[in-house]
Amino acid sequence: MELSVRVASADSPSRGPYEVVERKGIGHPDTLCDALVENLSAGLCRSYYERFGVVLHHNVDKALLVGGSARPALGGGDVLEPIEIILGGRAARGYRGAAVPVDDLAIAWSRDWLQRHLRHLDVDRHVRIVARIRPASGDLAALFARRAPEQAPLANDTSIGTGFAPLDALERAVLATEQALNAPAYLKANPADGEDVKVLGVRQRDRIALTIARAMVGRHVASLDAYRAMKARIGATACAAAAEAAGLECAAEVNGGDGEDPSSIYLTVTGLSAEAGDDGEVGRGNRINGLITPSRPMSLEAAAGKNPVTHVGKLYNLVANRVALALSRLDGVQEAECLLVSRIGAPITQPQLADVQLRLADPRLLQRLRPDVEAMLHEHLAALPQLWRESLTGGWTLW
Repeated sequence: MELSVRVASADSPSRGPYEVVERKGIGHPDTLCDALVENLSAGLCRSYYERFGVVLHHNVDKALLVGGSARPALGGGDVLEPIEIILGGRAARGYRGAAVPVDDLAIAWSRDWLQRHLRHLDVDRHVRIVARIRPASGDLAALFARRAPEQAPLANDTSIGTGFAPLDALERAVLATEQALNAPAYLKANPADGEDVKVLGVRQRDRIALTIARAMVGRHVASLDAYRAMKARIGATACAAAAEAAGLECAAEVNGGDGEDPSSIYLTVTGLSAEAGDDGEVGRGNRINGLITPSRPMSLEAAAGKNPVTHVGKLYNLVANRVALALSRLDGVQEAECLLVSRIGAPITQPQLADVQLRLADPRLLQRLRPDVEAMLHEHLAALPQLWRESLTGGWTLW
């Protein structure tokens, strides 16, 4: 492994005059795709392990959401054509003569997830789910299973994982805003608010401007005046959450594309833009820390849905974030970044490159910190062969 430990070559984005951060909430079409395929992977891990005592090969990191057609209205509305969700990827469909009904399980688990998380969606009427999951190719299935005794699993891809910590003020503000607007207590108190929300934050020096798109549910909106009052309430809630998280002055614009009549405002039947206004795809949304951060190191890997045993596209992004967080807690470290690069066929514990960058209170601290950095990195890499066990509980949130 080539290991680089160095002082960061650029200032933190938080020190610049401008910064942009985005988050797509749980009901956004792209987030729905990520959530469904990760739910599917976790379900397969549990099913394989409970039946066979081993997690079998799968990569179900492909999904496409095709938006439906709807006619929303103040006080009501109808879904005219359902949302279609196509689940793809590869998965073992049997083991030692025992069949695994992968497609049936994928559809059942996806329906269950949607019912549990989207309170305005009628899964029976508003969604059609299609599973197109094929067996794995022979070479990748063999690579997944191949390892010497006591050896770590072999990487089944050449991938890049990145992570950084801690979150800066704007990142905390954007994350806190979406979490406040989709908090269970908030949604219970505000039935007109759909789960589909997108928050884009722009920091200009010491001020934050939030642009928020929030799908509203027509049957809970009696009039245009009521709708405008709801928008004001959403903006106030957002600014309060952002200010508390970041300590910066905040302004918010909600549903800025609205017109002046009921046909041109952001009304829905289901609380989702997917019913008519937008489509979705795995990997187009939040990175595994829950944010889209163009000023930070980012990988285009879609971590959701990849198998947690050998797929470094998932594992290295998880570990890079954990390493960065651990390093950011060392005395004298202001921020930490970690980049890991795998090589297909090599043990997952042995990336071909690990690059750690630190922003330090005093750059002269680097030499003193280097042994701690190397020890933390090796500790996290050594734990990789057991990381898959976390997936059995469904405890990861990768979006």
